[in-house]
Amino acid sequence: MRIFHIQGDQFRELLALPEAAPIEGYLWLGIGRPSLEANLGDIQSALQRWTGGQLVDLHVSDLLNDQLTSQFDYTSWYDLLVFRRLAAGADAGANGTPDGSGTDTSLQVAIDTSPVGFAVFDRLLLTVHPADCQVREFFANRLLQQHAPRVEVRNSMRMPPSPADLALRMVNHMVDSYLALRRLLTRQLDQLQQDLFNPHANFHSWQRLLDQRNGLHLLEDTCEDQRAAMTEWIDSLDELPPSTNPAVQRERELLRVRSRDVQEHVERVLTHVRRLESSAENAVQMHFSAQSNRTNDIMRTLTVLTAIFMPLNLVTGFFGMNFEGLPLIHSVVGFWWTAGLLFLLGAGLSWYFWRKRYLGRSR
Repeated sequence: MRIFHIQGDQFRELLALPEAAPIEGYLWLGIGRPSLEANLGDIQSALQRWTGGQLVDLHVSDLLNDQLTSQFDYTSWYDLLVFRRLAAGADAGANGTPDGSGTDTSLQVAIDTSPVGFAVFDRLLLTVHPADCQVREFFANRLLQQHAPRVEVRNSMRMPPSPADLALRMVNHMVDSYLALRRLLTRQLDQLQQDLFNPHANFHSWQRLLDQRNGLHLLEDTCEDQRAAMTEWIDSLDELPPSTNPAVQRERELLRVRSRDVQEHVERVLTHVRRLESSAENAVQMHFSAQSNRTNDIMRTLTVLTAIFMPLNLVTGFFGMNFEGLPLIHSVVGFWWTAGLLFLLGAGLSWYFWRKRYLGRSR
């Protein structure tokens, strides 16, 4: 559990839960899911002192559930947003070596997600993370470095002015990890398609192709839940009563802009995932269509060869009969006449079938 106090351009970490909320600025309480479950009573008491309200029991159950999908809910004290972050990236194979099917296992991508909960109060942000807390550590270190005087001005970033703004920045960071995943997924699918259409190799990576298809379905469902959650978040911002304070109105407008930006990023990921799914389906259909055409070509060639050798077998069978009075059977040039006839008959039939395009490669 880590506690931070953000006030203007100041960002500092507190060593323990304060007795009262700060007069200026707001608090960010980032806690892991196991720690929240173990210290739930202390957290609820601190929330009661700081905000005058506590987490609803159903929301506590949601925050402790590591299988919860992305969603949004609200109360009179706080807004609750649950967003699933990307928990794992590319799983590299053994030194990037092929797995025996001609496919580089270094491009295998395992899609795994885990939920991050945001309870957004007026002057408090409570974030509930998995045990590793990668998102929390990233933003904590980034804001601490930003506050350090040695940071160059060109790398400066304005401190989040409100808990909602900080929550949206963290959500946007999680969505950007999905955007970065698109390149890996595209590379893996392209390599599988190349192996699928390689005429000189047998494709054996059907299990990998099925795993990627299932992973794309999982990613699509996750993005749809994220889009629905962000849509409800934006609707809740639009339903807020207008304020006469220009600073409050400007802050709300900035929140709407940032929310729409997050939603647009989710839409981009969802569009790309659906495009990859369609490409995978089309590749499989084209593979079986190519296999069917290849089978047809083989059967056509065998049929033509059979048609060519049938009259040749007839001639050889005719002269192979055991009769004394068979024409040319006792002639010295009988064999050469018969061989010439067979050659001309085979060459003529081959030329005929070639002109009809029954022989030769399909174009």
